[in-house]
Amino acid sequence: MKNKRILFTGGGTAGHVIVNLALIPIFQEKGWEIDYIGSKNGIEKDLIGQLPDVTYHAVSTGKLRRYMSKENFKDPFKVLKGTMQSCHIIRKRKPAVIFSKGGFVSVPVMIASKLLRVPAVIHESDFTPGLANKIAIPFAKKVLATFEETLQYLPAAKAEYVGAVIRKELFTGNREKGLAFAGLHSNRPVLLIMGGSGGSEKINNSIREGLDRLLETYQIIHICGKGKMDPAYVRPGYAQFEYVQDELKDVFAATDYVLSRAGSNAIFEFLALRMPMLLIPLGLNASRGDQIVNAKSFAKKRYARVLEEERLTTDVLAEELEQLKEYGPIMIDQMRQNDSSDSLNKVIDIIESTSKK
Repeated sequence: MKNKRILFTGGGTAGHVIVNLALIPIFQEKGWEIDYIGSKNGIEKDLIGQLPDVTYHAVSTGKLRRYMSKENFKDPFKVLKGTMQSCHIIRKRKPAVIFSKGGFVSVPVMIASKLLRVPAVIHESDFTPGLANKIAIPFAKKVLATFEETLQYLPAAKAEYVGAVIRKELFTGNREKGLAFAGLHSNRPVLLIMGGSGGSEKINNSIREGLDRLLETYQIIHICGKGKMDPAYVRPGYAQFEYVQDELKDVFAATDYVLSRAGSNAIFEFLALRMPMLLIPLGLNASRGDQIVNAKSFAKKRYARVLEEERLTTDVLAEELEQLKEYGPIMIDQMRQNDSSDSLNKVIDIIESTSKK
């Protein structure tokens, strides 16, 4: 192939970047040059900025709100501006293929890909397609699904089930390093708390209200979200972090149980690493309900237990965590029947076969 340049896009949340983080180093090893289109101030800029030899381009984008706001009237003009900027970048960089992980920043890029006839591949992580991907799917050549059930919501001619793309480095974690990083020891199980890339106020508060009770059974690694650490809670066996990046593989290796939101990328990573999970999905008051559907799917397959946010209290949380301990071995047995080891290679093959030769 003469032109080995690929353009990635996706952002807004860490979930819309993680798959790109898994793919980019592999394409670099294969000799591809990498460009990335994201927003000016989104989390994708921070995450992608840590990768070497990736050219980052910021474009204007709307937010695709599902509620009434005067900002909704401005968004079409932001998307139009972002589309023009994306067209300029694509003309200049001349990628052979575009890979989109979704999020509102991907919409102008996908429109530009169609206008300039550059083949594009979309990856949908959730059980049902998100709003940004729903808008972008008509502009894509291929749409890849993480859940097999998602195919019923996608156009058959361009949809393909690939399973979950898991970052290779997550399988290289070291338990001792993870314990040392968090200042913990090996004589008590470790409970990892993750409330999504932005953190969850309700989960954070519930954990802290019941902290002394929970510490009787667990050591806790609490990833709180940016600006959400609380210095008032300093206890032996309790470690707080805003966000964990390079050490995450070791933190995962040190984890015995996880309490988390139900974002698709995260829960599939827990599944691949055989981590018993208690999921507290975002409610309909704060989302389109995708995490609820994700969590129900995992519960049905006995990969996870689910606690609705509306039921979340300190006492209920403690009871659910006891149930998690009891059913953990059953979950691990079920998880062993899931194999996503070939998903990464499938996605790479599809991208390369879709690109302009």
